Amino acid sequence: MHVLVVHNRYSSAQPSGENKVVDQEVELLRAAGHRVELFERRSDDIAARSLPGKAAVPLLVPWNPRVRTELAARLRTERPDVVHVHNVFPLLSPAVLAACADAGVPAVATLHNYTQVCPPGTLQRDGRPCTECVGSAPLPAVRHGCYRSSRLATVPLAVSLSVNRRRWWSGVERFFCISAAQREVLVRAGMPAERLAVKHNFVPDTDTRRSGAGEHLLYLGRLAEAKGVRLLMAAWDEIAASGGVGVPLVIAGAGPLEREVTAWGAGRDDVRYVGLYDTAECRQAIARSVAVVAPSTWLEAFGLVVVEAMAAGVPTVAAGHGAFVELVEDGVTGLLHRPGEPASLASGLRRITAEPARNREMGQAARRRYEQGFSPAVGLERLVEGYRTAIAGRMESMGGNR
Repeated sequence: MHVLVVHNRYSSAQPSGENKVVDQEVELLRAAGHRVELFERRSDDIAARSLPGKAAVPLLVPWNPRVRTELAARLRTERPDVVHVHNVFPLLSPAVLAACADAGVPAVATLHNYTQVCPPGTLQRDGRPCTECVGSAPLPAVRHGCYRSSRLATVPLAVSLSVNRRRWWSGVERFFCISAAQREVLVRAGMPAERLAVKHNFVPDTDTRRSGAGEHLLYLGRLAEAKGVRLLMAAWDEIAASGGVGVPLVIAGAGPLEREVTAWGAGRDDVRYVGLYDTAECRQAIARSVAVVAPSTWLEAFGLVVVEAMAAGVPTVAAGHGAFVELVEDGVTGLLHRPGEPASLASGLRRITAEPARNREMGQAARRRYEQGFSPAVGLERLVEGYRTAIAGRMESMGGNR
């Protein structure tokens, strides 16, 4: 199969699970013998633009005519079987869908978040779940300045959502939802249920697995409010005040709360902030963990770090909402805590460290769950199945229009 992957890469200064997923899927398809090419833009390139060029970027968010022309020409020349769209913000825009229609090539799209129904894609405002824009015009997002706490910055996203909603829904043959929880929200918002398929992200299998009891608890991800970083700090302070749990907390990542985390962990024996890890360091840190902590306060559409822990045979303590509820079987492959409650998170961390034998059983169960639902073999099967469905759907619609 010949696949063209379309993706606007996120800034390299911050860890991006989405970039990682795209790279892993490309590698998986190529290893299976498929021909895969890329049509990309990089957010890193914005910094090199002239001042007028930077000022024009918000205007490109709803529609980039140059991208439509460039991609359509490439599609007509190369004739891929299918186009796989990932992120189009901020430099690609939904113009990529018009290019696919121009060239008559079917498109599939992975929905990595909730940007189809929420301008910033988080379903969160002021640290709390928010669905004000779901199923309606995104005016509340502009009023509240939901993207980067700025009304002005939110406007291009809100405009894009409004003017391109129908283009997305009619121009994509198959949407890949990365969890059933995400799909449920999108169907409720009015997206065409028959085009929404659940395709969990896969994680590459490696030999890096936990062999002992583990040396630390691990938070691995973006240092942001929505990821539950402040919640974790509050829960850990409660644990420390009662004597600790016998292992330190390791925090790996970067983001807007980095200075706060650095100051909080300074001079403490029970906390280690280690900054950004590369892929190999991430795998080693996970494999040395008693458990991985995923305390997100927003409704995660997936939760890649949870599945990475499963692959290493490590249980997770995660917030009991969003996709985590379908990824973590409470008491079997890990523990779920009440979302947004430091005391509940602290209780989960105490429990996961208190019984080594039970922890080991959870880790083994997590590994089995990974093998059944999140391995490369399963990921490849679902990916190719989605492509074939999209191609068949396009052929059927073309036949029906003759």
